[in-house]
Amino acid sequence: MLNKVRKNERRSKRHARMRNKVQGTPERPRLNVYRSLNHIYAQIIDDVNGVTLVQASTLDKDLKDKLESTSNKEAAKEVGKLVAEKAKKENIESVVFDRGGYIYHGRVKELAEGAREAGLNF
Repeated sequence: MLNKVRKNERRSKRHARMRNKVQGTPERPRLNVYRSLNHIYAQIIDDVNGVTLVQASTLDKDLKDKLESTSNKEAAKEVGKLVAEKAKKENIESVVFDRGGYIYHGRVKELAEGAREAGLNF
């Protein structure tokens, strides 16, 4: 249990370091990723106004029914596509990617690639 706590603390520190460099603006908001053991979440955030513009996750009703599992790479890719489609509806073309302190690998990478495939630029 102690190792898991330390692991999350290290991730939080990495995320805090990254947040000093990555800032979302109204013209180019921040695409934030959070991943748990069972789900993955993505938000597009305008940090200047402190507002979440778009969000998607494996808990969304349209995705939950169509996914076999909510904790694999395919699910992450679908979440990336969904958040990009919602962003297009809000006239958001490009974002800054905030990987949340996670390494760019596995589910985080698939989410980013899914968003890029759906037309989001970062």
